[in-house]
Amino acid sequence: MTFLEKLLEASRRNRSWLCVGLDPDPESLPTSLKERENPVREFCRQIIGATRDLVCAYKPNIAFFEVLGESGWPTLKEVIDSVPDDVPVILDAKRGDIGNTARMYAQAYFQGLGVDAVTVNPYMGKDSITPFLEYEDRTAFILCLTSNPSSADFQQRELGDKPLYHEVASMANLLNRDGNCGLVVGATRPEQLRPLRQLCPDLPFLIPGVGTQGGDLESAVKYGSDREGNLAIINVSRAILYASKEKDFAESAGEKAESFREQINLFRRSKVSSPV
Repeated sequence: MTFLEKLLEASRRNRSWLCVGLDPDPESLPTSLKERENPVREFCRQIIGATRDLVCAYKPNIAFFEVLGESGWPTLKEVIDSVPDDVPVILDAKRGDIGNTARMYAQAYFQGLGVDAVTVNPYMGKDSITPFLEYEDRTAFILCLTSNPSSADFQQRELGDKPLYHEVASMANLLNRDGNCGLVVGATRPEQLRPLRQLCPDLPFLIPGVGTQGGDLESAVKYGSDREGNLAIINVSRAILYASKEKDFAESAGEKAESFREQINLFRRSKVSSPV
């Protein structure tokens, strides 16, 4: 089963285009976990347990595991293994290096960790992306228009009559021969989502920035999804993970995730009834 097939099946089964980002900041974990042998692992496992029937995917951010030092890689692997087999995992790594090095990254993530997709940085060109695309059943989400405030420093620079991020999107279309490319497009850029979706009608969009970063959920769904209201993977991290820092943190995360799922579905239905 390819990543896209697994994603569509999880979305259909759970009625969801919500992706929960797993960003376990050790300083933000509930105090009730601080004395556990591995509080990060326990936190993520409980979050997954409370949200597993509400999501289309999970997105662990590798930085929050690398910071743990020598325990980080095994903790990340254990967290990934905790995700149900029928829910895809998108590793947020943002890697981008010369071909031979990119090949090692792809092997580490797809074979070593067993993830279904990974975020990649296109700054060094297509030879930094193609090693990830050699895994035809996995997907590479290419950073296109990110949600951070200074993304405009480069991504929105004009190249002739187009911004740079349009060139990235066009390259993704060309690289999508095996149907395993996607784009990362931030919810904090709603005015650019619509033309990008028109340019790339068939690519899945990973859309971070909803919640704590202030991205507009309705615009993310309305302009980021395809004609059927699909292929917009709405990532929410901190607003779900830290809905509570008390002992009920997992239950609160589940309630918050369900609320986001229902809002997303409401906007999807609105889009399908009144397509943009």
